[in-house]
Amino acid sequence: MSKKANIVIVGAGFGGIEFVKALHRKPVEVLLIDRNNYHNFQPLMYQVATGGLEPSSIAYPVRRIFIDYKNFSFRMAEVTEVDIAKNKVLTSIGTIDYDFLVIASGSENNFFNFESVKDELLPLKSVPDSLKLRNHIFRNLERAMASDQKDSVEKYMNIAIVGGGPAGLELAGALAEMKKYIIPREFPGLDLSKMSINIYESGSELLGNMSEEASVKSLEYLKALGVNVFLNTRVKSYDGSTIELNDGTHFITDSVIWSAGVRGSPIKGFPESTIVDGNRIAVNEFNQVLETENVFAIGDVAACITSEYPKGLPMLAPVAQRQGAFLAKNIVRKIENKPMEPFQYHNKGVMATIGRNKAVVDLPHYKFQGVFAWFIWMFVHILSLAGYRNKIITFIDWVINYFSYARPLGVILISTKAKETKQHQEKKEEVKV
Repeated sequence: MSKKANIVIVGAGFGGIEFVKALHRKPVEVLLIDRNNYHNFQPLMYQVATGGLEPSSIAYPVRRIFIDYKNFSFRMAEVTEVDIAKNKVLTSIGTIDYDFLVIASGSENNFFNFESVKDELLPLKSVPDSLKLRNHIFRNLERAMASDQKDSVEKYMNIAIVGGGPAGLELAGALAEMKKYIIPREFPGLDLSKMSINIYESGSELLGNMSEEASVKSLEYLKALGVNVFLNTRVKSYDGSTIELNDGTHFITDSVIWSAGVRGSPIKGFPESTIVDGNRIAVNEFNQVLETENVFAIGDVAACITSEYPKGLPMLAPVAQRQGAFLAKNIVRKIENKPMEPFQYHNKGVMATIGRNKAVVDLPHYKFQGVFAWFIWMFVHILSLAGYRNKIITFIDWVINYFSYARPLGVILISTKAKETKQHQEKKEEVKV
């Protein structure tokens, strides 16, 4: 009996999960490596951050997803480097050999020229990020309640969101609903007239990758919710308490949520010639890394450049999912000495939600907004969650929240930002003096 091909895939995101599913019962051995032991449903992280869902609703154990897969194994480890010449992957648990390697390591925050102050910002790229943001929001509300006239209440209550993409808008909508329905009940002593939720977008419109109709309608929704939207506005600097904008104006806040963009998160070891704009790995029409034979990349980390997408395919979950399923079939074809088939991406639609009964949906031949779009958004996201329990629990939580605006998850569990430890230490030293 011939030895089964050993396929190693790095990353348990959307692309990685679909890749493994497509290899079920195929004559190969699949090893999935990820730094976390769970698959994270990123589109709903903003709901964890605002207390609408538990982390367990959007995170599902990888081993449990593939519990019945006989040709699958998983290792929780950090991949540090790839040795393409020797067909080896260097990890925190040792060196692993492969016959075929698939990189699905996703993306990371792109802080641009704010790299030096990134510890002062609040990103939303992981489950820990969402928990930190949740804790930070509720901790600041408690601080605002306890502050006296010497403190600036606005500093704790104001929230700035940098970036007008889907993540920023969805978070802004959830925060605006908290301000209107939740905070007045739980913090009745707060003067909410001193709380501003601002979105800063450097471009001329929101949801730049969606239609003009979606952009216009989302702006209308946000304004109706009381969110201040600043277009053609670039954040120039942030010192931990004050934002300075390109027009010279300032905004006092302790909460700057960063959703201004992402970049690829490639692994060390690839030739510099294969790393293109956006820090992504260049691949051909077969998702094969340029200058390699048995190494592939899919999802956000991969740049499949076409005439329609000169900067690479969009960094969206549906792209990664389709690439993963298609690549699995291609690798099987390659093992069977059959020619691989080129991958073609057909956009089946994008959507975003901006609060209850407010969503925008762009389909290839039809665009719509409002309540129906919101129900479509809910239906698609519930079906996309991993595990029946997560689907059921999320649906129940959404139904309860729909009728009662109940967001009960406001428990402060951990420290939220590194500077809080520093501030606490400084106060202790002042007391000693």
